[in-house]
Amino acid sequence: MSRVPLSVLDLVPVSSGSSGADALRNAVALAQATESLGYHRYWVAEHHLNPGVAGTSPAVVLALLGSATSTIRLGSGAVLMGHRTALSTIEEFGLLDAAFPGRIDLGLGRSGGRPGASGPVTVPVELVDGRTPEGLLVPPRFDPSGLLGSPRIRLQKELLQLPGATSADYGEQVDTILAFVDGTYRDAAGTPARVVPGEGAELELWVLGSSGGESAEVAGKRGLRFATNYHVNPAGVLEAAHSYRAAFAPSDTFAAPHVAVSADVVVAETEESARELATGYGLWVRSIRTAEGAIPFPTPEEARAWEWTEEDRALVQDRLDTQFVGTAAQVADQLEILQRAVDADELVITTITHDHADRVRSYELLAEEWARRGR
Repeated sequence: MSRVPLSVLDLVPVSSGSSGADALRNAVALAQATESLGYHRYWVAEHHLNPGVAGTSPAVVLALLGSATSTIRLGSGAVLMGHRTALSTIEEFGLLDAAFPGRIDLGLGRSGGRPGASGPVTVPVELVDGRTPEGLLVPPRFDPSGLLGSPRIRLQKELLQLPGATSADYGEQVDTILAFVDGTYRDAAGTPARVVPGEGAELELWVLGSSGGESAEVAGKRGLRFATNYHVNPAGVLEAAHSYRAAFAPSDTFAAPHVAVSADVVVAETEESARELATGYGLWVRSIRTAEGAIPFPTPEEARAWEWTEEDRALVQDRLDTQFVGTAAQVADQLEILQRAVDADELVITTITHDHADRVRSYELLAEEWARRGR
């Protein structure tokens, strides 16, 4: 397992009773801590209109982190191309590469764009009681239609895009970004466009996807790196990795597929302590899936005060069942199962607790256990 590096995904969460400024300071401190602990990458996500998440602009957050760190790779997990252009994206990340050369990952996500055209994907894995042969739980699929059709998501798209604008084709956006970096871009009339900084940037390009749809195919057909998320869509993680590999064509970057998979993790000295720290997770997930928008992450006491309905519990059960919570040894066992089931080359860890010190300690305990197993 020492050959499978651990990385960080930070949503820049806001805890109840704190502010966005506190969340940014915590992100800087966590990046510095995980760099010293040997984590490979530090990715930040993009979310909008969520009171409990301060990571609205990956490029801005990464600039802050880059100035406070020196060796850990920094990247987006992911920038959402549904409301962006390829040019604005490569200009932002070209600037980051110029400031922190050789350290920047550009992770691209399709979210917010055109609906995908791909249908269900059949994965050649037999589940027994919902588990793979390795023991990974693959829960029933969450139906996101109520969330995606909500007034808040409609408003978010309306506010992010210019009036009358439509999302560009995702595959074409990825191709345009690759051409900008290579310095080969020409429009239909043959007119070149050069992006400086950006052209020749030492970016590692990733495509992120949560199912076996367009994102997996776009990454595979272009021979790019692919990251999928067990922590958001655990039901789709196997089909996402399978579709990517099925579509993979060797490129100048990779002769074979390269997959990272994320997991939601809370580690403490005892299982009881870890479960206490994770108490607020269910209520936080509920706020996302009801389209309320992520609430500030609650304390265990605040979470226990919530009066749960059966509908609420059903809404979040897949996420609760697939969060890895426990001692470092217990969580590392689960991560090894996830890695084998997905055949992942890298693991990405996302951890949210109410208190920042507990969050840092969780990453610390996990890094120590992972290093011990690699010796």
